[in-house]
Amino acid sequence: MSRLGNLGHRLHRGEVSYDFVGKRKLWYGVSIVITLVAIIGLAVNGLNKGIEFSGGAVFTTPKTSVSTGDAQTKTQNVISGHHDVIAQKLGTGGLRIQVSGIDGTTADKVKQDLAKELNVDPNAISPQVVGPSWGQEISQKAELGLVIFMVLVVLYLAVAFEWRMAISALVALVHDLTITIGVYAIVGFEVTPGTVIGLLTILGYSLYDTVVVFDGLKESTKGITSQTRFTYSELANRSLNQTLVRSINTTVVALLPVAALLFVGGGLLGAGMLNDIALALFVGLAAGAYSSIFIATPLVASLKERTPEMRALAKRVKAKRAAAEAKGESEEPQDAVPADVDDEPVEAAATATVGGQRRQPTARSRGRGRPSGKRR
Repeated sequence: MSRLGNLGHRLHRGEVSYDFVGKRKLWYGVSIVITLVAIIGLAVNGLNKGIEFSGGAVFTTPKTSVSTGDAQTKTQNVISGHHDVIAQKLGTGGLRIQVSGIDGTTADKVKQDLAKELNVDPNAISPQVVGPSWGQEISQKAELGLVIFMVLVVLYLAVAFEWRMAISALVALVHDLTITIGVYAIVGFEVTPGTVIGLLTILGYSLYDTVVVFDGLKESTKGITSQTRFTYSELANRSLNQTLVRSINTTVVALLPVAALLFVGGGLLGAGMLNDIALALFVGLAAGAYSSIFIATPLVASLKERTPEMRALAKRVKAKRAAAEAKGESEEPQDAVPADVDDEPVEAAATATVGGQRRQPTARSRGRGRPSGKRR
């Protein structure tokens, strides 16, 4: 068994654990700082919206030796007025030149002048013109889709689990969305419909990871008030440790192909269009894994510990441990994750090792029903 597999087994059995829930204030502080940086970046830089949202034209040229900087300068020379120009190198050796705020008539003229400046055939340049009204419609549909997604998520979790888990999952989703949008603003990547698709994809992935943890938490806390060994936060930490390795494995496997799209496809091969969706997926997947571990479950524990039932349970657990300490009995370390909520069966103690030898349980029915008591 690999080291990671062995670690996952030990986490599941409760042999090792990390107190994620107990250190929730630290995770909350880290998340607040990251979120504030994202919001400041968004407020200062704003989003670099593509022509699908702002309107304009995109010119795709055949293979050329002209650099992106020269192409951007030459495009600025052939258009009148102030227009944002973005030039990207494609994997085919051609250029993708985006000009904002021009209509179809202006785009035809720019196409002819641009062909002369780049010394290419005008018929080889394919323009794509997008009107501002169409871009506004796309923006409204994207916002509507995001709102509907959030509402359905809250309703589903409230019905399948409880409203505290629904609120915690919603906070985690908003956390992931804010960080991803903030990274787009700071890096300056173009926001296109592909970006919206990437955002919806990572939100669904983040929700999946959170639901897996919540499902284990729901099973672990059944009948929690009928015992006095563990508090809700301790059992929540248990569920989190049991699913930790699975969450890490799932995230790493998902990030590998996305990293190939972003760094190899978008960076080395110059396929700029892949960056739109790849960056959203890469940042969102990482943020989603972080929020499901460090935000969602600790926040559920914080909300549940405020209820009267969980407060009363915490007092009973504390009183029992204090009584055990007064009697000098050794209690199970509270930073360890229990293998099970219920006490272990008494018969299990018979298999414990004593003096280096393993004691076998006595077979009370051995020999019954046999004349001589001998084995057949």
